[in-house]
Formats: sequence, C-alpha cells, structure tokens
Amino acid sequence: MSVARVLFLCTHNSARSQMAEGLLRRLAGDHFEVASAGTEARGVNPLAVRAMADIGVDLRGHTSKTLERFLGERWDNPSAAAGADEQRLAVFRRVRDEIRARIDAWLAQQAALPGVRSA
Repeated sequence: MSVARVLFLCTHNSARSQMAEGLLRRLAGDHFEVASAGTEARGVNPLAVRAMADIGVDLRGHTSKTLERFLGERWDNPSAAAGADEQRLAVFRRVRDEIRARIDAWLAQQAALPGVRSA
C-alpha cells in the first residue's frame, strides 16, 4: 500500500513548515510520507526546535530545504484525484472542508488577539 505524500511549504523552511512536518510525522507518520521546503533555506530555527521539544517532537535532525529539491516529484493533491467525477468531487470537497477548518481556526485565534476584531 502506498501512502499519500504531503509537502509543507513556507518562505524560509525554518519554523512553520518544519513544525508542521514534525507534527504530521509524529501524529500520522505511518499514513503519510511528509516533507517540508521553502522558497529559501535559512536553517531550522532553534526556537522552533525548542517549541517542538516541549511537546516531545524532535526537530534536531531536520534540515532546511528549498522547493527546487521537490519540483520533479509527485505530491498528492486534489487535482490528482482519480475515479469518476463524483469520487473526485468528494476529494475536492474534503480538501475544501479541511482548508476551511484551518482558516476558521486561524481566524478565531486572530480574533482573540488584542486589537483584532472578529468578522
């Protein structure tokens, strides 16, 4: 059985994408092949390493990588969904709902910050 491949992207591949990679590996690494990259490689931020160590995720072996390293590889995404239209549409709907949940959670977090009004 092949596993889905997930690539987390951010600008410097130093914090957010590194933390996301570490979390997904920890939570469901047997279900996904996971990597991270950025438009620049600035090195893994030591504070990201410390923050993840607080929850038992070790980023010390991670390296900062640029996106070019992964361009020739196939990554799982909704546009590559296979099957009949209804099956493919179900994948797009699932991805849509996952994106919406992430945005909703982020907006709720922003609304909790002083000086930020909720929509």
